Amino acid sequence: MSKTKMNIVIVLMSIATLGLVAFQYYWVNDALKINQERFEQNVYQSLASTVDKLEKSEAKDMFLNNLIQDTAMQESFFQRIEPIEFTVRRRQVSRKRPSMVDSIFTTTMPEISSSFEKLIQSYGGDLELIVDVESFFTYMPPSVAKQHLTPDELEILLNEKEREYQYLQDQSRGNRNRRASRPEVFQSEIVEDIRLPKDAADRIVKANLKIEVMEKVWNEMMEGQKKIMDRIDSDEVKHTITSQLAQRGINQHFKLAVLDDSDSIIGLSDPNLKEEMLYGGIKARLFPSDIVGRENYLLIHFPEKQKFLLKQVWMPLMSSLAFLVIIIGCFVYAIRVIIRQKKLSETKNDFINNMTHEFKTPIATVSLAVEALQDPDLLNAENFRNRYLGIIKEENKRLGVHVEKVLQAAALDKKDFKLKFEKVNLAEILEKAKQHIALQVEKRDGVIKSEIDLKNPYVQGDPFHLANIINNLLDNANKYSQDKPEITLSAFEDDHRVVVKIQDKGIGMNKEAQRKIFDKFYRVPTGNVHDVKGFGLGLAYVKTMVEAHRGEVFVESEPERGSIFTIYLPKKK
Repeated sequence: MSKTKMNIVIVLMSIATLGLVAFQYYWVNDALKINQERFEQNVYQSLASTVDKLEKSEAKDMFLNNLIQDTAMQESFFQRIEPIEFTVRRRQVSRKRPSMVDSIFTTTMPEISSSFEKLIQSYGGDLELIVDVESFFTYMPPSVAKQHLTPDELEILLNEKEREYQYLQDQSRGNRNRRASRPEVFQSEIVEDIRLPKDAADRIVKANLKIEVMEKVWNEMMEGQKKIMDRIDSDEVKHTITSQLAQRGINQHFKLAVLDDSDSIIGLSDPNLKEEMLYGGIKARLFPSDIVGRENYLLIHFPEKQKFLLKQVWMPLMSSLAFLVIIIGCFVYAIRVIIRQKKLSETKNDFINNMTHEFKTPIATVSLAVEALQDPDLLNAENFRNRYLGIIKEENKRLGVHVEKVLQAAALDKKDFKLKFEKVNLAEILEKAKQHIALQVEKRDGVIKSEIDLKNPYVQGDPFHLANIINNLLDNANKYSQDKPEITLSAFEDDHRVVVKIQDKGIGMNKEAQRKIFDKFYRVPTGNVHDVKGFGLGLAYVKTMVEAHRGEVFVESEPERGSIFTIYLPKKK
């Protein structure tokens, strides 16, 4: 793949990944926004329900308090009234209009409503004894009714009282109209002994008292001038709002306060509330049905609101993040694979070029030697013949080494090798390796020093591969040293390990080269002059074999100052 095509693929994959990330961000943000709106809606509905209950509770308390006072007054008044008997003699009566007695007898009470009937039956009332609303309170005292009546039941009671009152008003208005339409004449009437029922008189008095109760309740509701904290019970408010929130699935800690008409915050749950209640809280007006009154608000604030909202969507959020991580990870991996493949392709080309060069030289040398041996004059000269045969032998050996290195690289890549561990004298291996490289160093007027200080020179390892490790490192130190090589081979003991160091004063390498130095086929750049032979397999082999011996290898290097390769091997126990 060309560099241009690779860049196009990377750009397109980057755009697709960024688009996916942006879409996921938009989706998660939208989900959080919708969840927040739903949360605020549920909270506001809870506040509205609480405010409604408070208003109904206040109306109920006001009505029952007045009703208790009214009923007590009625009881004290009517207890003093005995059943009344009027005895009227046969006499001549002159009057212009019907008497009150006529009105009483002609006025009948309406039948109770079905809703009031159900209310009476739900409390075990006797319909034969209860004929109107006041009879209900006769058999069910107001103190008990105040504790047990719900706002809906109270509404039924109020409707029944209003209906009864309206009925009496209509009856009274009809009687007045009938009296006005009659001519003013004197009538004679014979009245027998009659008994005037007590209930009939009671009804008239009670009807007037009912009107007074309703007027008192209405006037109190119209006033609305009480202080807001005198109209609400903090514990009742907290209990109600907690219940309303729980019904809507919100079980979070909250702070409750009242904002009065002077913009002062009165804490219900915490007396030391901050101004954040004004900006971060949700509010609903208290007693919104007040016609004349101050505007007061019930405020609620959730300190852990964001945590609660995130908890609501944590499953899709975490799933989305997991998918994003997987996609981004795959994208990064794909990019790395593409780049690595490109570098591998370049490395492969370099390896082929180097291998061609390494094989071409001995092949050309062997070819020239064979041509020389074909010359009859040189063939008869024994010294020349032996010389060319020796060259052929050396170059053939050189070719064999190169082939062995390539095969060795393939074996290392597949981990297809076996080590023969035995007790090895490391000092002897180091000395032999020094002697082997000494001739090549001396040819370049260089010097190699050894500093071997091993009290226990024995290690557990494969002698063949250990020797190859040291030879490879010494060979690299010689090849990458300019002018006269200066190489130091040292060994010493460190705790439970044997440390071997090979130091040179060659061209060195930068940080990037140090990270890649143990990669297969990698070779340190030497500029435009390609005079350093090799396939880039030596240090990869060193690292693999050292790790196979349960050891470690490190490199320290600076450009133009040389390199230090350090090997750590475990001691033989």
